[in-house]
Amino acid sequence: MKHIKTLFMGLMTIAAGSCSDFLDHTPDERTEIDSEDKVVSLLIASYPGAAPCWLGEISSDNLLDNQSPHLPSSTNDKQILSHYNYSHFSRFDNELYAFEPATTATYGDYDSPGMIWGEYYASTASVNHALEAIAKMEGGNADPAKFSDKLRCAWAEAHLLRAYNHFMLVNLFAQPYKDEETSKQDVGVPYVTTVEDVVSKDYDRSNVAETYRKIGEDLEEGLKYVSDYNYNTAPKYHFNVNAAHAFAARYYLFARQYEKVIKHADAVLSTDSAQMQRMMMDYSVFGDCSTADDFAKAWQHPDRNNNLMLLCTNSLLQRRAWGYRYSVAGPCARGAMMVHQSPLWSGYICPPQAVVSGMLFSSSASDYGFISSKIFEEFEYADKIAGTGFPHIIYRAFTSMNLLLERAEAEIMLGRYEDAKRDLKFYWNSSINSMSPSDYKQFVEGKSLKYMTDDVFSAYYNKADNYNCFENWDFTRQLSSKFVVPADAVALMNCLNDFRRFENVFEGMRYFDIKRWGLPVSHIIGLEGDSIGLEVNDPRRAIEVPWEALSAGMESSRTPVAKDTRSFSIDYESLRVKSE
Repeated sequence: MKHIKTLFMGLMTIAAGSCSDFLDHTPDERTEIDSEDKVVSLLIASYPGAAPCWLGEISSDNLLDNQSPHLPSSTNDKQILSHYNYSHFSRFDNELYAFEPATTATYGDYDSPGMIWGEYYASTASVNHALEAIAKMEGGNADPAKFSDKLRCAWAEAHLLRAYNHFMLVNLFAQPYKDEETSKQDVGVPYVTTVEDVVSKDYDRSNVAETYRKIGEDLEEGLKYVSDYNYNTAPKYHFNVNAAHAFAARYYLFARQYEKVIKHADAVLSTDSAQMQRMMMDYSVFGDCSTADDFAKAWQHPDRNNNLMLLCTNSLLQRRAWGYRYSVAGPCARGAMMVHQSPLWSGYICPPQAVVSGMLFSSSASDYGFISSKIFEEFEYADKIAGTGFPHIIYRAFTSMNLLLERAEAEIMLGRYEDAKRDLKFYWNSSINSMSPSDYKQFVEGKSLKYMTDDVFSAYYNKADNYNCFENWDFTRQLSSKFVVPADAVALMNCLNDFRRFENVFEGMRYFDIKRWGLPVSHIIGLEGDSIGLEVNDPRRAIEVPWEALSAGMESSRTPVAKDTRSFSIDYESLRVKSE
């Protein structure tokens, strides 16, 4: 348990400042959470310490197998098929890329399904301890309106974090939400709301519809009482008010309750152009950047209005993302990083300094793949002589730029096309408008970057042969007959798809979109170019739970719900990240 606690506490200390001394005690002693400050400190240390980025990216269409025949990323290079014999970073990467269970990974492997599963459930266990402590301190009073300001804020944060944990778990390890009835046929994830007083306990896995219902209940409870009262320091590392609204918008988008998406997005962004501009990413901060560290600090800084909630996580994402077998390269780079012909810029690649702050690592014609400083690694040494420690990345759980695109999607689905056009144009043009004078002169006046206009929707995004564009979006109906994208919304959805893929590259959300929209996805593997494609309702679209959980009797994520009740045991002793 020493190594488990050390990594957990070290990570959260970096993310949110120093923790109370009581957290240095063993988990068994945490039953004595008998003060408001201890509850707040426990919640500070309760956020999950694993990033879903790599798991989402390698399951999506953003990564290429460099061993397979493919064209180079740059259209300026000679367009001939080539392949590179780069080795995998981890063996379980090969399994995940083939849409297979990660049988060679464990709970302790960075970026593995086991680490994600373990961290999010261990986070939930801590949250439940905090809620139990609040209930005891309030003497059974169940009305948060009568709590102190500090406990009421903690109560809201705990419910929001519990909802968020299960939201991430169900969207990774289950089928996407389809509709209230259809989703009753897909296995969900256990919704854990009680404190553990035994090593393992049986839980009903239930179904996706039920999991979403419980997420919604916790979310609404948190929204009732959320405030920034407890966050005098490091507010962006908590469920602050803006982050709570951003989470609500995302949840309701996935649940296809579009009016609520707009309501919560408006609470953060407003519809006033000046206020919207203030909430977007400020690209002027890149004007003085020269190193990857500079760019990373500019992207991730908690003072950026664009960053609504940040999580400090353990991940080797930056090391995995280039120079190994799977990377954002070739046609995947063209689709994900907009390295393709577009009316929004001229040249073979969008200027990385102005738009993505990314870098292309290459040697002659050898394309190693793109990487972005959004995922810059900070290494915390536990022993400098031995060279051991913990790799950290900042995971941007919610941003204003993403929230704007989520509102645009809701507007499209409600038939409010002019509003959607406004938001899609604003997403792109706000970046140009916030550039430093020198970058603006170089890229805009130099005609590399161009403003988004109404003409682009019809001239580019109406053409199915362009990247991220489809002739129609009828594939959504295979998820649910109620999920209909009208023909007159196709160009807008194509633009949204292009922008969301670009905005979320390296952050894992692309796979969430593939699942919830029913987008086609396939991977070309190995020198023979074998193709593995997943149909809309393929059970492999749900990432399989860790093999340790399967061995303990948990039902596979890739089977439909049976009539009998399914349950399994969660062994909390094995969930936390372990370090040698």
